[in-house]
Amino acid sequence: MSDYTAIESDVPIGGAYNDTPPPPPPKYNVSGSMDTGHATTTSSQPQQSSSAPETWAERLRQSSHPIALLFYMFFRVAPIFIYIFGNFFIGFITQKNRFILHFIVLILLFSADFWNLKNVAGRLLVGLRWWNETNPIEGAPGEFENVWVFETADPNRYINPIDSKVFWVLLYVQPLAWAVFALLSLLKFQFLYLLLIIIAISLSLTNALAFTKCDKFGKANNIATDLFSRATGSVFNRLNPFSR
Repeated sequence: MSDYTAIESDVPIGGAYNDTPPPPPPKYNVSGSMDTGHATTTSSQPQQSSSAPETWAERLRQSSHPIALLFYMFFRVAPIFIYIFGNFFIGFITQKNRFILHFIVLILLFSADFWNLKNVAGRLLVGLRWWNETNPIEGAPGEFENVWVFETADPNRYINPIDSKVFWVLLYVQPLAWAVFALLSLLKFQFLYLLLIIIAISLSLTNALAFTKCDKFGKANNIATDLFSRATGSVFNRLNPFSR
């Protein structure tokens, strides 16, 4: 016999214990939740991006004065829309004197746009206002002079960027659009419509130049001055009362 003593096994012969190793300890991810080790299935549906483009309604809700902004956009766009499609809609009402009705409706829209822009939209949307005063001349009884007054809000006042952007874009785009229509009416020899467009350009340019003069704390003043000086030349600058 050998000198070694046989060592009895700790595992019972009946096989109560198997030879498989014990399961590994559970793993935890960075967030602290237990990782069960099972594969998770991801949905094949694409996730909606948080940077989706905003709609016009959502941008309008971000405005500080949504009602004033809506009316401003309406009165800026409505005259151009009625000028293009006015005869078509008036034809459903009457076939007589369509030009006269078209002329009257456009004049009313021009006046409403001028008044709304000068007295409401400019003051609420960008904090600017202008007006004209007639003051007596000192030492000259019976004589008066026109004085242009340009009022600017406190530079520390918050101006909503949506209100400001829409205001300045439509302020300068409308007279450019009327200039294109004036050229087309001249080529078509529509001189009555050309007279109407001249009225629209006069009112629109008056507001554009006046509000540009008011905006002495913003960038629109320099941009507009450079734009109009290049477009009209030095002759118009000498005739412009706001450049003094």
